[in-house]
Amino acid sequence: MKPAFVAGFGPIVKDTDASRAFWGEGLGIGLAEASPGYWTNDDLEGVKAFALWPLSQAAEACFGTEVWPSDLPEPQAWLELDVESAGDVAPATAEMAGRGYRILVDARLEPWGQTVSHLLSPEVILVGIVYTPWMHKTGE
Repeated sequence: MKPAFVAGFGPIVKDTDASRAFWGEGLGIGLAEASPGYWTNDDLEGVKAFALWPLSQAAEACFGTEVWPSDLPEPQAWLELDVESAGDVAPATAEMAGRGYRILVDARLEPWGQTVSHLLSPEVILVGIVYTPWMHKTGE
């Protein structure tokens, strides 16, 4: 088997209202109720990278240590949402903080050129609000 692309990704939710608030209202992903309780967006552009990210590396990226803090649930998946420009990362992060979400990494420029912020979704997905220049057609 050789997959051509990631056809879909989404959290398995326990609290639909909390998840809709985070993904839809917070992160701006338009969601429509395709069937009772099943909210979807089939128009969001696809995944540019699929990777197995060790928890120790995720902890290092967020906290500067290879150990995930015991006071936070360990994420089971990661997802990065790329914004239009590097300058959009900080305002988007501030908006999520203003909605009451705990920011693990506030907007920062990484040595490899990506601008990143990280937070946990209600489903314990490590969500990045990022700008990845090489993944945009024109770069910045």
